[in-house]
Amino acid sequence: MPYYRKIGEVPPKRHTQFRSPTGSLYAEELMGVEGFSSDSALLYHRYLPTSIVGAEPVEDDRGPIVANHPLKPRAYRTQDLAFKPDADAITARRRLFGNNDVTIGFAVASEPSPLYRNAIGDELLYIQGGSGTIETIYGALDVGDGDYVVLPTSTTYRVVPGASRGGGRDQSATPPLRVLSLEARGHIGPPKRYLSAKGQFLEHAPYCERDLRGPTEPLLVDGPESDADTEVLVRHRAGLTRFTYDHHPFDVVGWDGCLYPWVFNIDDFEPITGRVHQPPPVHQTFEGPNFVVCSFCPRKVDYHPLAIPVPYNHANVDSDELMFYVRGNYEARKGSGIDIGSMSLHPSGCTHGPQPGAAEASVGAEFFDETAVMVDTFAPLDLGEAADACEDPGYAWSWSGRSLP
Repeated sequence: MPYYRKIGEVPPKRHTQFRSPTGSLYAEELMGVEGFSSDSALLYHRYLPTSIVGAEPVEDDRGPIVANHPLKPRAYRTQDLAFKPDADAITARRRLFGNNDVTIGFAVASEPSPLYRNAIGDELLYIQGGSGTIETIYGALDVGDGDYVVLPTSTTYRVVPGASRGGGRDQSATPPLRVLSLEARGHIGPPKRYLSAKGQFLEHAPYCERDLRGPTEPLLVDGPESDADTEVLVRHRAGLTRFTYDHHPFDVVGWDGCLYPWVFNIDDFEPITGRVHQPPPVHQTFEGPNFVVCSFCPRKVDYHPLAIPVPYNHANVDSDELMFYVRGNYEARKGSGIDIGSMSLHPSGCTHGPQPGAAEASVGAEFFDETAVMVDTFAPLDLGEAADACEDPGYAWSWSGRSLP
């Protein structure tokens, strides 16, 4: 992360004695990326973070992924995916797409998830609807519609839909939490071109530190639950393991550093516009290993007197383009079956562009009321079981106007 935070109690000097009111030493833990050579945080625990008392393998039932073959543009309706009424945002994730760099999933959650930790890479969650709290060892984050949540590698957390630390849960009054998940094999952060050499957001960046939300206080579990055996589900490169600790992991009395979970809302992204159509990199919001994430937000469109506001036909020769439509009306694809909750996948090897007639219809437009999340991957995306379950089979032929098998 680009700037330092201190939450709760920490000693004046790192790696020195820091004692509880009873006189015992708090257990210091360094959470750091790239060994000891990049961002880190120091956390101070009531209990030893190493004290596991059990470990058992857990079946990983995400199902197979298959190549996009025959190669073609495809579209999907996440709004049609089925989820159980008691689903949670971790174990109920259904895999839509994946490659060696990122796994993209979706969940509709009404119940709290188990405690979970991803030891493979950072996770980026996008909240499409509903509200809740993401509880972490760093503290709690209240989230709602339009929030991106960045969770650093090996952060222990759980997702509680409809939660409010002040008012508790009221499941009957709160819609389910709809969550798009990106699981990276590496780290996710703001594009480097937005940051100074020392990590500050630069003036040309479309968002800055003021737009970010991080934990504001420790999240401590007290009472009998604090020192009871507690299970944590861990995803690692060999699969899933369920660890049992001899205490609850929410025992951090304080931490400081530049590595922690944080939230950025898509409505705080400031669109970059121009006299003629601007290319997708102006919408970039995050970068990960071999992929980028962009935010298409309501904006004033091109103001050259001869401008054509919708995108031109284009072939992304080095990337697959996945677009998730979350609000408004996406002008370029009207008439193609795209709706709120839909996804379009335009792979490398196919030219794609606006729906027939959209270019002419957009002439003279001054504003687009559309919100979408785009993921561009620089390796082909394979298709998961959830993609197979919600595909629109006629999408590839929507430019021709023909109804084909």
